Amino acid sequence: MWRVIGKPVRTAEDAAGFLNLVGFCLMYPVRSLRVMPTFLGAYAGSAADLPDAKHAFADPRNQPATELLVRLLREHLAYEVNLLPDNTVIFSSVLLPYFYALLGDRKPKSAPTTKAQGVRLSPLTVKVFETIEKHGPVSKKQLQMLISRELSTAALDHALNELWSILKIVRVDYREDEGAFWDLLYRWSPQAVFEGSQLSMPEALSALIGKYLEAVVAASQEEMEQFFSYLAPRSKVQEAIHALLAARELNFVTIGTKSLIQLASAREARDHVNRNPIVRRGTKQRSRMHE
Repeated sequence: MWRVIGKPVRTAEDAAGFLNLVGFCLMYPVRSLRVMPTFLGAYAGSAADLPDAKHAFADPRNQPATELLVRLLREHLAYEVNLLPDNTVIFSSVLLPYFYALLGDRKPKSAPTTKAQGVRLSPLTVKVFETIEKHGPVSKKQLQMLISRELSTAALDHALNELWSILKIVRVDYREDEGAFWDLLYRWSPQAVFEGSQLSMPEALSALIGKYLEAVVAASQEEMEQFFSYLAPRSKVQEAIHALLAARELNFVTIGTKSLIQLASAREARDHVNRNPIVRRGTKQRSRMHE
């Protein structure tokens, strides 16, 4: 599923299929989030010797992988958000409403004033939002011209990152001479934003946790909390996991000395194969065919 044992993604169709299968991934590997697929790994067709975000610029695979991602962004097949330092979480268009429900607000057309944590946004951040609303899609160079030529690159980057982290804006294109182009998310994908604004946090977390476990097969609760704490308060992530366990949507599986969590349907499917010799033989045959 992660495309790291050969068969690297090379076309937009391949890349979109990979994203639809795993749901979401990191652009580059992160040591503390080892149980996560990466877009660069899927492009490389291997998990070996992948650079982290700080060293990716020197890797020859980085530029073509980024160009492939930009094609998906242009065609509304993928979205990204800057939840981690120097790294992005990339997700399929199908999952946009769930990510928006966790990171966005209930008034997508309104200029933002605070983040979800109650932190007030700077006046420059609000000004950047209003400028993109009026002139977008725009590049960073164009924003500097429209707002103030004396505006520092660092200040503008900070404002863009604030808006991006709460999905007020998204990167929609990239040109070598201009850099990234930004537009308001509600204008770029209005229907998905509307759907996301109607979802509750528990609904969105439950859906994304289920998709995560489809992609990783099984994970510890700590591993799940570690990633999803970037999307929601850790206490809410714990509540969602416990609710899914109580509803028997998830269950525990012991691997060696570790207790991991998996989708209940995955365990039922495995047990069914183990109990039924006819199904078991058919599974082995399909496995040999794939080989």
